[in-house]
Amino acid sequence: MSIIIETGEGLADAESYASVASADARCASLGLTAWAALAEADKEIALRKAVIFMATYRVRWAGRRMNQQQALDWPRYGVKADGFPVPSDAVPVDVVNACIDLAARAGRGEDLLPDLDTGSNVIKKDKTGPLETEYFQNTTDARERFVAVDSLLAPYFGLSGGGNSIKLVRG
Repeated sequence: MSIIIETGEGLADAESYASVASADARCASLGLTAWAALAEADKEIALRKAVIFMATYRVRWAGRRMNQQQALDWPRYGVKADGFPVPSDAVPVDVVNACIDLAARAGRGEDLLPDLDTGSNVIKKDKTGPLETEYFQNTTDARERFVAVDSLLAPYFGLSGGGNSIKLVRG
């Protein structure tokens, strides 16, 4: 079964922002040779996993989805990136590239959404008498896992990182 690509129409059944062909081209240009070795079905699975991860950005995107029935967060209206309006009938190239970059990781077997270790099993201090054990507190934030992807997408996030942000200017 072929993967259904979001074209900017707000498809109700879209599964990815990027096609396998687009992913092949980007990965080749970046020297990500492991991607080329994957079967087409595995590439499609990796692209779907990338989109599942990208849903974690849902509350951070600027603007609003085009319609309630669309499967993915893009296309959107009311978005400006670097001061320029983003067309509401397209998926920005940066969003497509972020999807591909995440898919390349998933294709290598990296779990994009692992369960977070809360640190409860990492011992910070162990005192034998009278038996005291102290554990580290986890400070890992899942949103900080992919710095390059976050940097690529930063222009499309709302002002305070939430999609319901508005810019207020005093006159």
